[in-house]
Amino acid sequence: MPIPVPGKAARRAAAAAFVLLAAAALPLAGADPASAANTARPGAPGVPARYLTQHLAWQPCAAGALECAAMAVPRDWHHPDRGPALTVEVSRHRATDPAARRGVLMMAAGGPGASGLKRPAGLATYAPALAAAYDIVSFDQRGVGSSTKVTCADQPAVDAYFSGDKRDRSPEAIRTTFARARAFVRECERRSGDLLPYLTTDQAVHDMDLYRSLLGADTLSYYGPSYATYLGAAYATEFPHRVARMVLDSNIDYTGTWQSFMEGQPFSFQRRFEEDFLPWLARHDDVYHQGRTPSRAKASYERLRAALRDAPLVLDGTALTPDQLDTLTSNALYQADPGFPRLAAALTVLEHPDTAPPAAKQQLAKAMAHPMDAAFVADFFSVVCNDTPWNRSADYWIARSARDTREHPLVGARSLAYSAVCAAWPRSAAPRIEVTGRGLPPLLLVNSTHDPATYYEGALRDHRALPGSRLITVAGGGDHGQFQNRNACVDGFVEDYLLDEAVPPADTTCAANPLPAPAAPASPGPR
Repeated sequence: MPIPVPGKAARRAAAAAFVLLAAAALPLAGADPASAANTARPGAPGVPARYLTQHLAWQPCAAGALECAAMAVPRDWHHPDRGPALTVEVSRHRATDPAARRGVLMMAAGGPGASGLKRPAGLATYAPALAAAYDIVSFDQRGVGSSTKVTCADQPAVDAYFSGDKRDRSPEAIRTTFARARAFVRECERRSGDLLPYLTTDQAVHDMDLYRSLLGADTLSYYGPSYATYLGAAYATEFPHRVARMVLDSNIDYTGTWQSFMEGQPFSFQRRFEEDFLPWLARHDDVYHQGRTPSRAKASYERLRAALRDAPLVLDGTALTPDQLDTLTSNALYQADPGFPRLAAALTVLEHPDTAPPAAKQQLAKAMAHPMDAAFVADFFSVVCNDTPWNRSADYWIARSARDTREHPLVGARSLAYSAVCAAWPRSAAPRIEVTGRGLPPLLLVNSTHDPATYYEGALRDHRALPGSRLITVAGGGDHGQFQNRNACVDGFVEDYLLDEAVPPADTTCAANPLPAPAAPASPGPR
């Protein structure tokens, strides 16, 4: 059972007592040039007034109950007077109860490469008390979506790069991976070369602080999952006096480098696959017929993968390869519900395509056609390869990926595809952000023990690097992203912290959500 949620009933009663004083949220204050000037690093040239005094022209967003605006930002915050401006598209959901308004709650998206623009609408619907108390705001990070966008390879080239069989360790296959990585980088330089050096976490946190200033807020509260934990920790490091409250959910290990963090992922994805998904699949062998034990279920997976290696399956016009199966599987591990039942049903379709309903085959082919979105990976590699140094030795990566392929093959087999891009990336001059936690109020960290992408061991290191922080461990599960995941225990701690500044007296634990029930597969298939 989840532990009790502190202060929930009392807070709800108090919130109900507030009376709306106006139909619209309180107007935001105008820009404070002196405050905005803090976005420049010490010793950097003064920030031109066109950035500090701009007014955000809010308009209804294209979709959702939000307002959007275009914010001009310096291309390079270290030389803000040089070069043309970039655009960062921003959004907001005004506080629904002006009398209860506590300020600004900024959100950011994960990835890097995901869009954050629509996220305030989702949070406002999920947590009405937060929507009443905060102007919930977000943005598309530079390089992403509606902001100034980075462009690299087209979608067919990205599909080719992330398809095939990365367990193939032949010299020809390895040469092909490196050649495609170099071609990807060349396309990034050709299409977006003058933008690439400025797509970094360091640059993005200065965009965030300009946004805070233009909202007229002296401080902000913050919620960020996944990569947005690094973004939040970096912001808190560079602007600690601007942080009121901060929730970091499913934490990237920001105490090291991107290389060291990503070298840990093959183990954590394999752990989630073997210790959570395969036992669940075996328990429901009466539904999915993949094997009555985890070892038999794993053998079924390996047989299917080998069959795709020997003869790619053409499903609704799409040729499906082992790499696409591994990607489908690793994506399903992020959220057990609905990921586990959907993956199990997909395995039955792939095993018995002749008896699967046409609609199921079409849906699965669509889901597997593009293992990685071209727009996403363009920004992902720009940030990951720029932020921190990477080993550039081909011999190192060949040996490292061989070990990962052998020991943790689910994502270890394609680790070379990621590292080869950063090994070929132009050398970056981005400053290293050393997260210290100095000058900060207590921060709230949340992480599940079997998170496949942002592994718990990294969250423990982050926790030690942020003195005074509190860590909520979600035990017995591995979902990625714990707040807004229908876990009343986690939601209670987060909302009490953001609304009442209620900091747990010590690190604590919430029970993970129960694993989902099976869903009927599209095709039963024989045993």
